[in-house]
This record gives sequence, structure tokens and C-alpha cells, in this order.
Amino acid sequence: METNEETLKRWRLILGGDQNDGTGIALSDFDLQMDHALTALYDSNRSGGLGSSSPNVNRWLGDIRQFFPSSVVKVMQQDALKRLNLTSMLLEKEMLENVEPDVHLVATLMTLSKVIPNKTKDTARQVVKKVVDELIKKLRNPTQQAIIGSLNRSTRNRRPRHHEINWHTTILKNLKHYQPEYKTIIPEVRIGYGKKRSALKDVILCLDQSGSMGTSVIYSGIFGSVMASIPAIQTKMVVFDTSVVDLTEELTDPVELLFGVQLGGGTDINQALTYCQQLVKRPNDTVMVLITDLYEGGNEEDMRKRAAELVASGVQLIVLLALNNEGAPSYDHENAKWFGNLGIPVFACSPDQFPELMATALSKQDVSAWASKEDLIVKK
Repeated sequence: METNEETLKRWRLILGGDQNDGTGIALSDFDLQMDHALTALYDSNRSGGLGSSSPNVNRWLGDIRQFFPSSVVKVMQQDALKRLNLTSMLLEKEMLENVEPDVHLVATLMTLSKVIPNKTKDTARQVVKKVVDELIKKLRNPTQQAIIGSLNRSTRNRRPRHHEINWHTTILKNLKHYQPEYKTIIPEVRIGYGKKRSALKDVILCLDQSGSMGTSVIYSGIFGSVMASIPAIQTKMVVFDTSVVDLTEELTDPVELLFGVQLGGGTDINQALTYCQQLVKRPNDTVMVLITDLYEGGNEEDMRKRAAELVASGVQLIVLLALNNEGAPSYDHENAKWFGNLGIPVFACSPDQFPELMATALSKQDVSAWASKEDLIVKK
């Protein structure tokens, strides 16, 4: 249990040590260094902040990694980028070598990708690769298991020939029909293996790359790369602002894919849907995930018309207002309501929930019902 002195020390660090902090606590040398690191960021108007030189920033980055856990370091780095306008410092190789990588830092680097000096690009890629590798390690297995499991269930053959019977699954399914007198099972239900096809489903990820969608784009790129490794589905990835770029060829290299995204700029959802409509070859076996806040900078009427055409053709269209862990997103409520009235699920989703979402969609279950159960559905 924390002592009274430890509680007062925490308040002393929070209050900043002015004469009227009221704690009367003297800090140790270690605690004073921690206090100076906090003061440089959160009391920068008085102290002069971190200074404009790269060595000062690098020293501060090293200090906070020594004093605070990784989760706190990431928050302080984000605050420093906002409060002290350190974005330009990310163009310095020395600073990039000292930062704690996370999705927000990667989003900032994606925004700066066109202006990062050549001497710094390799370091920036190493930072991005570290985050990408960590996310893939965390998200690959849940995604593959959910998607492959859903496709296996949906392709079971209920009228198999003898050589097509999946005996293990058939026996489990018929245990209730066990006949003690004959010491055998009556296989009233026979389950066989589904016919193998090169791709059972098509998935199109259509990503808004405007600045507000930064972390959503990162997670989408990771999931796109994972799904591209599953032979049973054919995955395409398209990003857009006022123009449209097809990044499908980059799905095998998520780091290269993310550097192919240019965050910022306007939004033309209609143009993106028009392009994606051309990619649809098997509408009844296609899931299209449109990841956008629905603020349309192009032709809103045509955007709605295009969405209606996709749904009418048989495409399962889903709108994700965000794919991240950042809470309720800002979005165009009128467009969200219109899409919802058309029967298109509209909600925000966390990365941990995305695999189950895709499993639900690919097995043609009710996505709106799933989202409602998860308390994700946008209320009309």
C-alpha cells in the first residue's frame, strides 16, 4: 500500500513544485530529474521547453524512457508533438533513434514521408517496421483463425460422397445417435469436405487516407497484409483522398504499403467507390469494407448512388468510421444515417474486434446484429 509520503511525492510531481504546492516534500536527485523531464513538457512556457536543438530533445527522450514505463512514454511523446511542435524534429535521424515507436508515431511519419531526408529514411523505415512487426505478431493468429474457421464452416458439404466424408466431424456431430446395443453410431448427418477453390471470397478494403484516419489506415494495412496471406480469400486494398491509389501489389510488404500512403488532403468517397466497383467480379462473394468518416468532399449524391448500386448487385458493404482504439470518432451523421437506412452496417471498430467482424461478414451472418451485440452499431 502506498504511504502518505509517496502520495505527497506524487502530488508534488503533479503540481510542479511552486511555492504554493503545499506538499512540503523534498525530492531525491532521481525524483528531481523526473520532475525536470515533466516540467520541460508540461510547464514549457515557464521553463523554455525542450529547446530547439536535437541534442536537447534526444536527451529528454532518453530521460523519459528511464523514468517512466513504455505506455507513459508514448503518451508523453504524443503530447510533445502537439504541445511543443516537435514534428519537424522527426526528420532528424538522431531523434528517430531515440523515440518509442507506436501507431501514432507511424501515422506522423506517414504524413511526413514525402519530406523525410534520404539520410533519415532508413531509420524511419526501421521505426515503422518495429511497430508493424509487433502488430502483426499480435493480430495475425486471431485474424487467420477467425477467417479460416468461418470459411470452413460455410463450405462444409452436407451431402458428401463416401470418399468426401469428414469422419472426425461426422462422428462428433452424431454422438447423440449412439446405439448401445450395437455399440455404434448412426450417422444421420454426414459432413464432408467442401470443394477446394483458389479463393472462396473476395475482400476489398477501401481506405480514406485523410489526416484524421491515420491510425485506422495503419491497422487496415496490417489486416490487409494478413488477409492477403490467406489463400481462401482474395484481398485488394485501395486508398483514396481526392485521387485513388491501388496498393494491392504492396500487401506482401506492409512497411512499403504504409509508406505508399500519403495522409492528408481532401476526400472523394464517390470516386473511390466508383473504382472499387470495377474490381468486383463476384458480387455475391464479395465483402467491401469502406473505412472513412463519411465527410464527402466530392459528389455526395453520386456517392450514395454508387453505394446503393453496390448493395443491389449483391456486394456486402460495411462502413467503418474508424479502426483503432481511440474511442468515439467524429463522422458525418447524415451520411451515416443514410447508409444505415440502406441496410449498410455503420460503426467504429477496435483492432481486437476486427477479426470477428470479418469472420461474421465472410460467413454471411448478420453484421448489424453482431455489431449491435458488441455495442458498436451507430444509432439512427
